[in-house]
Amino acid sequence: MRFFSLQAKLETKALKAKRPGFTDDRYNETSYYIENALRKVYPYYFTFTTFTKGRWVGERILDVFAREFRAHPAEEYERCIRAGTLTVNYEKVPTDYKLKHNDLLANVVHRHEVPVTCHPITIVHLDEDVVVVNKPASIPVHPCGRYRHNTVVFILAKEYNLKNLRTIHRLDRLTSGLLLFGRSPKKARQMEHQIRNRLVQKEYICRVEGEFPEGIIECKEPIEVVSYKIGVCKVSAKGKDCVTIFQKLGYNGLTSIVLCKPKTGRMHQIRVHLQYLGYPVVNDPLYNHEVFGPMKGKGGDLGGKTDEDLVKDLIHIHNAENWLGMDGDSDLSMFNSRKGDLEDSLEVLEPKGDDESDQLSREPSPCDENCENNTSVPCESTPHPLHCRSDREKVTVATQTGHEAPDLSFNPDKMTVDKHCYECKVRYRDPKPQDLVMYLHAWKYKGPGWDYETELPEWARVDWIDSDPLG
Repeated sequence: MRFFSLQAKLETKALKAKRPGFTDDRYNETSYYIENALRKVYPYYFTFTTFTKGRWVGERILDVFAREFRAHPAEEYERCIRAGTLTVNYEKVPTDYKLKHNDLLANVVHRHEVPVTCHPITIVHLDEDVVVVNKPASIPVHPCGRYRHNTVVFILAKEYNLKNLRTIHRLDRLTSGLLLFGRSPKKARQMEHQIRNRLVQKEYICRVEGEFPEGIIECKEPIEVVSYKIGVCKVSAKGKDCVTIFQKLGYNGLTSIVLCKPKTGRMHQIRVHLQYLGYPVVNDPLYNHEVFGPMKGKGGDLGGKTDEDLVKDLIHIHNAENWLGMDGDSDLSMFNSRKGDLEDSLEVLEPKGDDESDQLSREPSPCDENCENNTSVPCESTPHPLHCRSDREKVTVATQTGHEAPDLSFNPDKMTVDKHCYECKVRYRDPKPQDLVMYLHAWKYKGPGWDYETELPEWARVDWIDSDPLG
């Protein structure tokens, strides 16, 4: 057994040494299809691994899974252990096996990913050192939580053949805009150093509730991370220094377009500062919510809630991954999603009918009336700056990188079903368009000797009015 523990350690170290790249067999685990203006992933088998935590040592493996990983009842984990799909150091063990230090737990699951928008990732700049893209809202930067293939790094690798990219900075899942990757370790370290030492000027555009004040508004309130597990922050005297400069660019009678210049790089900085000022991002599902109290966090007023109460209420109200969009690994997602979270999700679960007519339509639908979604080219919006802009030639994967987009039509032969998979037994209602976008966009980044800028989304026009403000 000691040999397998050592082998597991070596394999894990070898895997980490290869980061941030993945082998081709990882990219080939599954593929995409477009349905109802969404990029979807065919379910596939995946092995989650984790080393035994200190508090688990000496406990029975079945007891640990029944308590720590609530995706399934204890009976299901017992079945997996007996079947050998849930192993220790890649070996089958009895259900009363007591965990030891450095044991590697591996759980083979039939994985279902969350849909994202079918809007394409477009290239802003590409050379031998860096890749700069315009990230659509709803797509996480890298694998996290319930997202793996539906992430920027996997899509760039699988469809653009841009592999082994180094993440220079990150954007929240629902935030769109400028995203930089290094193609060499040296360049990535250089640009990371520039950002870390505040040598990079960043400009974001957002749409906030109400009429934002005139002039230059500087917010210097410190920000504290309330919970890394679910990714939520607040203004707090115990937080780290934080500075954001805001300037109103226009007001349409209901909402304001605001230019944001973060001088520091704290988690959710712009969103938290806008919440504190009383002008939250219009459709921010986290910081524009009464879960922060009657004032929704304005002026730091959380309605008397403790941090523990806030986190508890947030998890209770919405699925921790789909709603909060966790951007990092956590216990909540290590071994599949928790059944309780699935049931509380914004995405309504419906029983899967036996009748073929009860299945979701496989007909692709356009993102909007100006967007043609065929089976070979992902659909695309027409972005433009604050005021009108003439139409541009459609930009596709092929025009940017010379790699033709794959066939993204639905293929029923690729739709695997596992009789023991909980998620195969339920059906998710597709998220609505308003669930896939937040009105916050990374517009411009400028550093020593370089600067990049994206086109702006439609909602960034000063005179733009939300046609369906209530969703």
